[in-house]
Amino acid sequence: MYACPRMHDYFKKQIAVPQDHGSWVFILSPLLVGIFAGEQIHQGTIALIIAVMSAFMLRQPMTVLVKVYSGRRPKTDLNPARFWVLIYGMVAALALSELILNGYGYVLYLAIPGIPVFCRHLWLVSKREERKQAGIEILATGVLSLAAPAAYWVGNHAYSPPGWWLWALSWLQISASIIHAYLRLEQREWKSVPDRPVRFKAGGRALLYTSFNLAATLTLGPGTGLLPRLIFMPFLLQWLETLWGIDHPAVGAKPTRIGIRQLIISSLWTILFLIFWKL
Repeated sequence: MYACPRMHDYFKKQIAVPQDHGSWVFILSPLLVGIFAGEQIHQGTIALIIAVMSAFMLRQPMTVLVKVYSGRRPKTDLNPARFWVLIYGMVAALALSELILNGYGYVLYLAIPGIPVFCRHLWLVSKREERKQAGIEILATGVLSLAAPAAYWVGNHAYSPPGWWLWALSWLQISASIIHAYLRLEQREWKSVPDRPVRFKAGGRALLYTSFNLAATLTLGPGTGLLPRLIFMPFLLQWLETLWGIDHPAVGAKPTRIGIRQLIISSLWTILFLIFWKL
């Protein structure tokens, strides 16, 4: 017999709020970058923030729905998940309507790449294969990073090419952060601290990502002048963090501790980026 959900079931944070806490910085960082790199914060900006965050929040109840239909969660979660899909969907629709009425409808095109990526995520959830999918995570954060140009264009009241630099740089930073996090989680399973050559071999991919980011911003900033000349500074911080992480493996560390450090570094990166983008 189908059991009706109780009222408090509708407000379970496991249904209404994304539980992978590290994902919050992946949407908030590019959103803040775009907002503060732009010229103004106005009514359109507020509507964009509401639309972006509603779409981000929608992922959790949609994931719960797929888990219910695939037998991974009890059927009592079905109606609460539907409830939050409806709430977030309505809020997003209202915010998008506000953007369209104010002449910012073109930013909706940025949502198109997210549709196949989100469908792929839900398919993996249905197959119980959503964990440790670095490639999908990087693609997904590329979609989330589109919040940067969207906020920048709305803040400037018009499309402008620098928005694409904000997207690319945000995506590069987040991609490197994901690979770094995978390295740290791998390190915590080690029984002891290995020799330095072994540590650097294990951290090779993470170091490659952050080294590429640093080299690219050094070339495009002081090298060619296409970007602000000191924009490499936040990427230097990330590169140094990777070097430190390789040389100081997180053997036996709790995932929460790793996540908090990642959050601090990503927050510092965002602050430094905003400072040096304006210089």
